Amino acid sequence: MDSGGGDSSGSAGAAAAAAKWRREATRAFQYYLDRSTPHATGRWVGTLVVAGVYALRVLSIHGFYIVSYGLGIYLLNLLIGFLSPMVDPELDPSAAAAGPALPPRGSDEFKPFIRRLPEFKFWYAITKAFLIAFVMTFFSVFDVPVFWPILLCYWIVLFVLTMKRQILHMVKYKYVPFNIGKQKYGGKKGGASSSSSKD
Repeated sequence: MDSGGGDSSGSAGAAAAAAKWRREATRAFQYYLDRSTPHATGRWVGTLVVAGVYALRVLSIHGFYIVSYGLGIYLLNLLIGFLSPMVDPELDPSAAAAGPALPPRGSDEFKPFIRRLPEFKFWYAITKAFLIAFVMTFFSVFDVPVFWPILLCYWIVLFVLTMKRQILHMVKYKYVPFNIGKQKYGGKKGGASSSSSKD
């Protein structure tokens, strides 16, 4: 009976140690994930490297096309969430009545474009999807034989139709999900230097 009690206390100790290690690993992972938040360029370069490694793996073994197709559908779904507003004007009549996000008069409040899927979550989901798909390529059960050109053509048609619908939605409700060409003001520095030169 003593040996049975020793085994249960030993397994309980091992379970507690495993739970503690899991908590510490999760905390460390979250710490480094939080530290990477402001470094968007570095994060996306890392994701491109992961995507390149996955593509090389699939091309070198000539298989797992169904995994790639599922990955492509998932990425398309993420892209739609990234390009869509938080409140869809088609689903919320009050948002549709509010009109465009930019104020028509100077006294109105500016309402910036808020994505349904923020950039950081978009990046994290894409990176995780590529890593999971890469791991799946090491298990032959996921290598379902398919004629990959048909899958590729179907995905391209799906992508074009989905993007066409999304662009028409953007035009109809007058929103742009990007802030390319945003004007930057630097008047304070120039004004301070000119006033100091006059003194």
